[in-house]
Amino acid sequence: MKKKSFVAAFGLMVSSVTFAGGFLTNTNQNVAFLRNPARDGAIGIDGVYSNPAGVAFLPQGLHLSLNFQSAYQTREVTSTFAPFKYGVGNQDSGSKLFKGDAKAPVIPSLQAAYNRGRWSYSFNFAIGGGGGKCEFGNGLGSFESQAALLPLLGAGMGINSYSLDSYMRGRQYYYGFQVGAAYKITDNLSAFVGGRLVYANSNYYGYVRNISVNNPAGEGMTGASDLFAGKRDYYVAAAGQLAVAAEQAAAAGNAALAQELLAKAGEAKTAARQMGTLAVATEDVMLNCDQSGWGFTPIIGLDYKIGKFNFGAKYEFKTKIRLENRSANSLSASRLEMLDRYRDGYTVKEDIPALLTLGAQYEILPSLRVMAGYHHYFDKQASQEGGSNELLKSGSREFLAGVEYDITERVQVSAGWQNTYFGLTDEYIKDMSFNVCSNSLGVGLGIRATKRIKVNVAYFHSFYKDYDRVTNDYNGISGTVATAMGQPLADGLLANGALKGGDTFTRTNKVFGLGIDFSF
Repeated sequence: MKKKSFVAAFGLMVSSVTFAGGFLTNTNQNVAFLRNPARDGAIGIDGVYSNPAGVAFLPQGLHLSLNFQSAYQTREVTSTFAPFKYGVGNQDSGSKLFKGDAKAPVIPSLQAAYNRGRWSYSFNFAIGGGGGKCEFGNGLGSFESQAALLPLLGAGMGINSYSLDSYMRGRQYYYGFQVGAAYKITDNLSAFVGGRLVYANSNYYGYVRNISVNNPAGEGMTGASDLFAGKRDYYVAAAGQLAVAAEQAAAAGNAALAQELLAKAGEAKTAARQMGTLAVATEDVMLNCDQSGWGFTPIIGLDYKIGKFNFGAKYEFKTKIRLENRSANSLSASRLEMLDRYRDGYTVKEDIPALLTLGAQYEILPSLRVMAGYHHYFDKQASQEGGSNELLKSGSREFLAGVEYDITERVQVSAGWQNTYFGLTDEYIKDMSFNVCSNSLGVGLGIRATKRIKVNVAYFHSFYKDYDRVTNDYNGISGTVATAMGQPLADGLLANGALKGGDTFTRTNKVFGLGIDFSF
């Protein structure tokens, strides 16, 4: 049996709850970022992540920052495929909204730095990728489109409607433990060397089950797999009977009748094979896979101060990560090509791309500062399972700008903007896991409660663009048709546009933050 199926699109790759940053990188590792994301050239305790070399210019002593963020996202895919109209509950519409909710009520992080003389020693703990759970209660269009084919392929049997139960949930956490040291080479220049140990832990759970079609022999719905298995058995028996009859006709000297019966036996065998393929393809599929793995990220940085300007730069090298699978319910998924990456004991490539950040800050007044920054993610050079990274047009890019104003000695207000561009292509983007380009705004307050304690509160909101994709072969569905019913039928459906479909992808994102900074 070839690894093709009506639920071949059942791949649970949706998991990453990325809040700000690249495909596998969270840059919001401190509430100061939520207040103003353009922190790559600023000097502060949050610089342990965003500008680690600049931390050397903090006052002597111990500095701590404890942060809590709450993030709420949705992923929305409006899928258009004409056969959806055959779905029970789809109200005769060929367009359907599939919505996933992602929540992370508590995202903690900790930054610490100890400055003594020209040296600064720092530590950072944060969730550097993922950070929550995403749940699609009704599955996705790539799931349902496979079952939606049944009325097309079974029209001759009287099939004109379908139903199914599908669900998916992904959870992913990339825990980062970073240590490093910065040194003031001169009074204006500092350098940083460090590294981050990354522990990745994920779980994917979901199913496609109870695929049903209308009962051609009566009212209501009936299990598709049982129906097709019954048809398979019928054609197997018919092929056997026709073959026996052909032998008898040949023995009686009626060669013409024997040839006719053999031809009909061949047709019955073909029908039996098709029904058998459909019977297996419409069986329940379940998956429950845990993944875990380790990686290490070398990091270097520079910071340069001149007059009212400060410049910061950081480079994070590519993090090689190989995730080990521990899967239950693998047998039902073992026949599906797209689930090969989740089979028990398999090792999955999931590199975190290298990252270059550049930032600058200018002090217009002692109480007023403006900032700008640039991020470049080397996504195409980061190995991903199946080589999906090579399908991107380019690496991701971010442009950032912000402003910070001291209203009083105790109260500070800031705001910032971030534009995120992903080098997406139609071949790369999937409804199971996607990002789309966005503009984000952050705003917040810094309140100095005492000489040694500062409280940060912030709100960060992303405005996502739509990504539209249209194809004549929706979700590569012609391959499923060819496997089940033969290439001629697949070619015919492609030619008349019956397999044309499209998706519109978008997201929402809002993050709240509360942090406390200490200096001793």
